[in-house]
Amino acid sequence: MREISLHILDIAENAIRAGASRIGIEVEADRQADTLTVTVRDDGCGMPPEILAGVKDPFVTTRTERRVGLGLPLLAANCEATGGSLDVQSKPGGGTTVKAVFGLSHIDRPPMGALHETIRALAAGNEDRRITLRVRSEKGDFEFDSDTVKAALDGVPLSSPLVAEWLKEHLREGIAGALELD
Repeated sequence: MREISLHILDIAENAIRAGASRIGIEVEADRQADTLTVTVRDDGCGMPPEILAGVKDPFVTTRTERRVGLGLPLLAANCEATGGSLDVQSKPGGGTTVKAVFGLSHIDRPPMGALHETIRALAAGNEDRRITLRVRSEKGDFEFDSDTVKAALDGVPLSSPLVAEWLKEHLREGIAGALELD
């Protein structure tokens, strides 16, 4: 994958397939440490130890429709290419946490991409789930909680065209106000 936002989407889709009702995404840029850390936490079914041990192997997957899972192995390769790392913690019934650390200024760090579109798509396409985002850097902080927005909309779906457009702009402006990468 060529953008970090697409890695986030892939991990969140894995969480949805694992039955998660809450998906929390954190993005932190630390110029002093020269790191970009992306953490995705979910409350899905989790992974047994034998699957967890092989998450960086493309031939270890829980999918039944195909026998190859490239998402986490590609993410690990992208992290490691920048001097970073990938850590995955999970336990059956306890959800999963994926923490990807990239070298912030490394020339091989993929661009963030359209993070606002990724979060909008996740929130609007999964109204039965709580999607949260927290972005932090020296530039500022931004937080988004789909449950807060849904409560304010009083039953109007996040997928309705006007709400989806507002959501896209709200996320774009909030993320841009807290994060400057590309």
